[in-house]
Parts: sequence; C-alpha cells; structure tokens
Amino acid sequence: MGKQSNEQDQDVDLKIYDGEGDRLTISRVPIILWIIFIYIEGIVIQNITTPLPIRSLLFSLAIALHVLLYWHVRKILHYGSWIFFIIQAGIIFLSAFLLPFSFPIMLIGLIPILIGQSIGIYYQTKKVVLVFVGFYLLFCLAMIWYRDGEHSVLFIGLLILIVIIVAAYSILFYKQVNARIRIQNFLTELELAHQKVEELTLANERQRMARDLHDTLAQGLAGLIMQLEAIDAHMIKGSSQRAHEIVQQSMSQARKALADSRRAIDNLRSKSASEVDFSDAVREEAQRFTMATGIRTALNIKMKSSVSRLLIEHGLQIISECLTNVGKHSYAKNVWINILDQQDKITIVVRDDGKGFNPDIIARRSGHYGLIGIHERARLLGGTIQINSTVQEGTSIKIEVPLTKGDVS
Repeated sequence: MGKQSNEQDQDVDLKIYDGEGDRLTISRVPIILWIIFIYIEGIVIQNITTPLPIRSLLFSLAIALHVLLYWHVRKILHYGSWIFFIIQAGIIFLSAFLLPFSFPIMLIGLIPILIGQSIGIYYQTKKVVLVFVGFYLLFCLAMIWYRDGEHSVLFIGLLILIVIIVAAYSILFYKQVNARIRIQNFLTELELAHQKVEELTLANERQRMARDLHDTLAQGLAGLIMQLEAIDAHMIKGSSQRAHEIVQQSMSQARKALADSRRAIDNLRSKSASEVDFSDAVREEAQRFTMATGIRTALNIKMKSSVSRLLIEHGLQIISECLTNVGKHSYAKNVWINILDQQDKITIVVRDDGKGFNPDIIARRSGHYGLIGIHERARLLGGTIQINSTVQEGTSIKIEVPLTKGDVS
C-alpha cells in the first residue's frame, strides 16, 4: 500500500509544471513566427538588390538551424545555457554576414529576441543584463567593422530601443506564463489532495464497515452461541423450563441481531435515528448478558447530563463488546459496570473477576477484532481507553469520553 501510494505521488509530481520549461515551451511559437518574418524580409531585400543564390541557400539553412535550436531549447539547456547562447549568437552573426544588404536587419531583428529569451531562461536581472551587455558589445563591433560610422551609430541606438521594447514585452509575457503555471500547479496539488481525501474516506469507511459487521453479525452470533451453550447445559441438567426461557431469549436476540444488521447495511445509523435512553439501553444489555451466561452483573449508573447519539451508539457497542469478551474468555462469576458523568466527561468502567489476560500479547494476535473495535470507537468519541488485567484476578476496561463530543440528544 505504501509503495503504491509513493508511485501515485511520483506520478502527480510529474504533472506539476516546471516553471522554466513551461515558459520556454509557450514562448517558442511567437519567437519562431518572428524569425520567419525576419528571414523573409532579409531574403527579399538581398535578392532585390543583389541576388546571391548560394549564400541565400546557406542563409536558409542557418535560419532553419536557428529555429530548430529554439524549438529544442529545453533539451539544449541540459548541456548548459551559455552553450545555447553562444551557438545561437554564432548562427545570427553568420546569417547576417551571408547576406550583406540584410546585415543590419538580421542583427537588429534576431539579437533582441535572443536577449528576450534570456529572460525566460534565467528570470534573473543580473544574468539578463550580462547577456544584453555581451550581445550589445558584439553588435557594436560588428556594425563598426561592417558599416560606416554614421549608419553604425544609428543602428546601435536603434538596437537599444528595440531591446527595451522586446524586454518589456518578454517580462509581461513571462509574468502571465508564471501566473498560469502557478494556477496549473495549484490545480494539480488540489487534485492530489482530493485523491488523498478519497483514500482516507475509503479507509475510514472500511474501518466503519468492519466495526459494524463485528458489532452486529459477530456479536449477535457470539451471543446466540453463548445462549445455545447455556440451553445445552440446562438440558443436560434436566432443567427444561429454564432452557425454554433461554430459547425465547435467543429468538429475541436473533431478531435484534437481524435488525442491527439491516440497519448497518442500510446505513441508518445517523442523527435521524430515534432517541434511545442510554441508561435503559445499558440495563437491557446487562440483563440479556446475565440471562444468557448466568454471570451476575452489577450496575452503577449515575448520569445527570444528556448524551449525544454518537456516544449512545458507540458506548453501547463498547459495553456489549466488553460483556461478550467476558462471556467468551474470562470464566468470570461477576461483572461490574460503572457509568459516571463528572467534570464534562463520562467514564465507563467494565470490570470482571475472571482469569484475566496479558493485553500486550493479545494485541499482537490476529483475530482479536473486538479490542480493535473498542479502541477505534473510543478514538471516534475523542476519548481514551485504559485496559488493566491481571492473570487469575480479573480485567478492568476504563473509557473516558468528553460529553461535548457529537450532537446532544
């Protein structure tokens, strides 16, 4: 179960978007469209003035490689961001020198795009400024070497203006992309949380079903077995009248178990259930237990506060399970049930004078679901449970539950 949960967490982590990668993926299309526009303009201007077929072919291949690198920018960045910028810069300057008349257009059109791409890659002011300074110096040197001084100054100033415009656009664009990434990550994390809630809900439902099955079918059958054993004992002794009385009780117990099972199946244990007096219900449970097992049961119930329906349901099941364990395992002659409310809490103590047991050993054995159910019900009520047992001296189970837990009936 743990391994499966870890695999699910890894799958969800893969769905969470990487900020840098998503920014670059989204920005590819507008960048490539702009490069295509600059490419067409460069080819047209060069061929209008002086056609250069071979250079135009090489220029087209260079631009195609330039576009291809932009398209696979995420893969190339794994080898280093500076490698990407060096290769792209080399392609830009090479393509510019291939078409002399389109030289300034290629540099002014493509260098600002590469600088804008650095915003998406680094998203840090210092590194972006460093990229800008490096490319700007290269551009200045190329313009001074290739053109006369008057035009060089014009293009150098124009590059700064275009870079400012592209940088402003890139910042706004990437801010929108980052906002989209955050929303997508939030939705993915929300989906993960929803899956976790569903898993916990399913686990809680399975635990509830296990408790209901144990407290209806298992306890009902256990009670019937004890009554049948008592009937068999009385029949052996020749006490048919007493055996007949227990048969009548067994029939009543079987009907009750059937009714409880139907309520569990139909999920009718809810706040709309009819109110039950907790004290009277405990007395009836103790009377059925004594009639079925012959074990004397002493009650001490002192309650002044109202009890929630939740406490009634789980409290009765806890007491019933304790009595069932006494009848099946303890060989006790007497059972004492004390129920007191004081200081905003209710205390339930079920004690017997049986043979006792070792709680630590029993807790590690499989099949003892009754004690597990008692612990779970005490936890659902927000209470605590304490089990004290001494071999050949008896067992005491104490549950303390706050009276404010649940809705008050």
